[in-house]
Amino acid sequence: MGRRVLITGLGAVTPVGVSVKSFWQSLLSGVSGVSRITRFDTTDFSVKIAAEVKDFAPSQFLSPKEIRRTDRFVQFAIVSSLEAIRDANLKCEVEDSSKFGVIVGSGIGGIETWEREFKHLEQSPKRVSPLFIPMMIINSVSAEVAIRAKAKGPNFAIVSACATAAHAIGEAYRLIKYGDADIIITGGSEASVTPLAISGFANMRAISARNDEPEKASRPFDLKRDGFVVGEGAGIIILEEANHAKKRDAKVYCEIVGCGMTCDSHHITAPDPNGAEAARAIKVALSEAKILPEEVDYINAHGTSTPLNDKMETQAVKLAIGKQARKVAISSTKSMIGHLLGAAGAVEIIATILSIRDSIVHPTINLEYPDPECDLDYVPNKARKMPVRVAISDSFGFGGHNAAIVLKRFEE
Repeated sequence: MGRRVLITGLGAVTPVGVSVKSFWQSLLSGVSGVSRITRFDTTDFSVKIAAEVKDFAPSQFLSPKEIRRTDRFVQFAIVSSLEAIRDANLKCEVEDSSKFGVIVGSGIGGIETWEREFKHLEQSPKRVSPLFIPMMIINSVSAEVAIRAKAKGPNFAIVSACATAAHAIGEAYRLIKYGDADIIITGGSEASVTPLAISGFANMRAISARNDEPEKASRPFDLKRDGFVVGEGAGIIILEEANHAKKRDAKVYCEIVGCGMTCDSHHITAPDPNGAEAARAIKVALSEAKILPEEVDYINAHGTSTPLNDKMETQAVKLAIGKQARKVAISSTKSMIGHLLGAAGAVEIIATILSIRDSIVHPTINLEYPDPECDLDYVPNKARKMPVRVAISDSFGFGGHNAAIVLKRFEE
């Protein structure tokens, strides 16, 4: 059966708030974090919008030396981890470090560092920073968090595109469930609002070009959606074995009770339109959780605002939970913060956790023209107060990676 796994701490850096409290308040108020890009000159770019983290000040948390030695995506993760550690009231120096792990991923990693150092290379190989490699590589995010947390247990980074953070959280859950760790800092981080990343996504026609109305560009399940919006930020959660949490009298947000992971094996970017493997991920998670479809109250959708994903996800939910699909509340966090790529699943599971805690579901904003092929209850434009005992967070990534995590209100 395995051990019970609880969530005892949260941390977030997002386009609508650099803390869990501000993030959650913005979501409930339907605030969009999408605007014109300010991090570089977009004069020659076809896409000029993104969901940037504009009020992030790393100097409030890191020394000048630490800032120089870390990419922006690592800085996001460190700050989010520090918040989660404080929230969980963890005293890292007295924890059993051998059972204290870190699993934090990123879909793209240090692309800002890569772009800067490539310019240096064009000038002279000698100008490339000796810190280029450790700043760029994705596993640096887990390493840097572990150094600050004094965590010496399982430590690695997962990379599975937009399913990265969900996979990281799922693996952390299993490591605790089966006794390899007692507590794990987990989630995802991304900082890809850069010229190269925006150009790449724009040229493959994956992202919205609604430059004249940035705040309305991310519109999941809406008939007029034209692509996702690139976002940045990080989400970190603290997972803890139930008895470990009880011994230190930790507050508990909720419990992870199931995780499902599958692959479409269909296309490098497009999801399988029939949604069969995405549905199977949800079914596997529910089966492990011993939760019936009719017990599901809420689904935090992947909801990217792309024509293909939203139709596929609608079909997957119908396949996975049958008649309950017409009754369950569904919303997309991406409608407000854009798509945080490798960090998406982490910030979205935080929103799901807080829905359970506060008995309220945030809206899917910009849902003005319902798509007939997306015909479920997407909580349009206004938050909804409702009891949430069981919730699912979905994540699907380029390459056909699917992940679903089932959360449940904690009961002794």
